[in-house]
Amino acid sequence: MHWIALRPPPTDEAPTAPASTEASPLADVGTAWAWWALRFTPQVVRLEDALLLEVSASQRLFGGLDALLDQLLKPNWAPALVEYAQGATSLIAFARLHDCQADTAAGFGRAVNSLPLAALPAARAHLPTLARLGVRTWGQLRALPRAGLARRFGAELVDALDCAYGQRPELYPWLTLPEEFDAPLELLASVESAPALLFGARRLLAQLQVWLRARQRGVLALELLWELDARRSNARHVDAHHDGGAHGRLALRTAQPTQDMAHLARLLAEQLARVNLPAPVLHLRLRSLRTEPLAGETTSLLPEDVRHGDSLHQLQERLAARLGPAQVRRLTLLADHRPEHMQCWQGIENAMKLGAAHAHSTRARGQNDQEPPGQGALYPTWLLERPQRLVVQRGLPQYQGPLTLLAGPQRLESGWLEGEAALRDYYVARSPRAGLVWVFCDRLPSATAPTNWYLHGLFA
Repeated sequence: MHWIALRPPPTDEAPTAPASTEASPLADVGTAWAWWALRFTPQVVRLEDALLLEVSASQRLFGGLDALLDQLLKPNWAPALVEYAQGATSLIAFARLHDCQADTAAGFGRAVNSLPLAALPAARAHLPTLARLGVRTWGQLRALPRAGLARRFGAELVDALDCAYGQRPELYPWLTLPEEFDAPLELLASVESAPALLFGARRLLAQLQVWLRARQRGVLALELLWELDARRSNARHVDAHHDGGAHGRLALRTAQPTQDMAHLARLLAEQLARVNLPAPVLHLRLRSLRTEPLAGETTSLLPEDVRHGDSLHQLQERLAARLGPAQVRRLTLLADHRPEHMQCWQGIENAMKLGAAHAHSTRARGQNDQEPPGQGALYPTWLLERPQRLVVQRGLPQYQGPLTLLAGPQRLESGWLEGEAALRDYYVARSPRAGLVWVFCDRLPSATAPTNWYLHGLFA
């Protein structure tokens, strides 16, 4: 057995989050470090102000104890703020962590028998009596008769001493990661302006990033809630983000699962700029509404292949947050074989929901996000809004001269359910003056009417 004891810094002293490159402090440093520690071992427990990790089964996985410690403490940008110690049992590591003479740089301190009784939690209630007996160290306490020690101070002290020396099993309620993120934050002072809430929201976002990385998930929807000071409420300024009570909320959605807290903070800043607070805010709360497993991203070693700046969907989300969802539209692919119905322009919110559902369905089927519309299909550069009927002379369609059919037919049968059945044969043709064009004819002409030809697209 090998235990590591960690003492995270207080929230106001922590400059950064574990496993985070953001400069925002955490809302709850102890909880965030507990989530971070769970990446290295499932046996993590909180004891007073310390975290205890049993890592004997994890050392080989991470390449040894030294390599495990390097990865565990790597996110700590100021190592002096996080103290740690090691021991054969959890209580030895805990005692060395709180021993003022411990060498925290090496993680080891004085010998076990010389550890002070103040570092043993079960003995603190009896320190004055033990001091009058001349007992000040673990070794002196262990040398006393067990029967008399249990009779005078209780069996709990004897059991704790046995656990400290490894003679009894150590049983703890192990920490686990919550299934959903829900973190509160009490503000240091009341906030009267909605944009000023971003300072506290950044701390909650930094906490959210630690949780997402520990669960290897990305967030798709989250909600920021705040509690108002009802004594100073101004009902005349209540807007859509307040229900007239003592609470307000703001929902935030993204098109793709993300762990990019900088992008979420920018979206949050744009939306908070349009919120009017009817009363000062005292408390904040951030919770996740929807998350999905986050697939790893394959990157290139070539510098010219490394993407810089924001992605397209991040730009669209920022524009929608600033201008409003109704002012931003984007082209969305539809599952329809008819060329005029393969795509449509939709508002950013509907497009984001449709894109997320399409991505989820394609991942469930084990397919790529982008699928070819047809095997061997030749689609034109420009598609006419409506097919243009062509004149037919001597059985040949005419468009700025007689057309010469080059490739085809590409047969299409679709639109039955919508009541607009399309039975067409598409061809790539050459016009003497217009160049390459895309035409089609009706597959099932009537017995009396001739075959109808239509121009549907132009090749650049």
